[in-house]
Amino acid sequence: MHLEHKYCQLRPEVKVKDGTEISGYASLFGLTDQGGDVVDCGAYQQSLGFSKSKGRTIKMLWQHDPTQPIGVWDEVREDAKGLWVKGRLLPDVAKAREAAALLEAGAIDGLSIGYRTVKSTKDDTGKRHLSQLELWEVSLVTFPMLPDARVGAKGDDPDAPDLRELAAVLTDARLTIARV
Repeated sequence: MHLEHKYCQLRPEVKVKDGTEISGYASLFGLTDQGGDVVDCGAYQQSLGFSKSKGRTIKMLWQHDPTQPIGVWDEVREDAKGLWVKGRLLPDVAKAREAAALLEAGAIDGLSIGYRTVKSTKDDTGKRHLSQLELWEVSLVTFPMLPDARVGAKGDDPDAPDLRELAAVLTDARLTIARV
């Protein structure tokens, strides 16, 4: 069995909440990575469902090293954009503390997925379309393969409210109170 890796760059303004929580897209659908691969929407669905049914978790590793787990992914899910991950670096793990410091300083800026290809096809341009993947792990890495996928800032959570809408509501409320 052959394990492959895809690297994704972290956002430059990386935020590590409370020194331990990180989140962002580990993979984005429809984009061509530096290896000529494109992950198709739905590629992780079966693997994530199987893992959940068996009570298995996707591992958080340092640089794809299976001897260096650095945290846990509390949430791994597909949405219309890609593979969203949210997890915690474990402060009792020395390498996790180092990773948190490196993230905060901007010294590392990558996420990478470790997986096995189950189904893929090549298109006329030679790009490989990955339609079904068996996801094993998501690592923090130094060199990303897909620059557009990365750990995001707090406001990048796809379930977070639109901050512009919230600001408008608060401004309206403030003006209403000021008139009273």
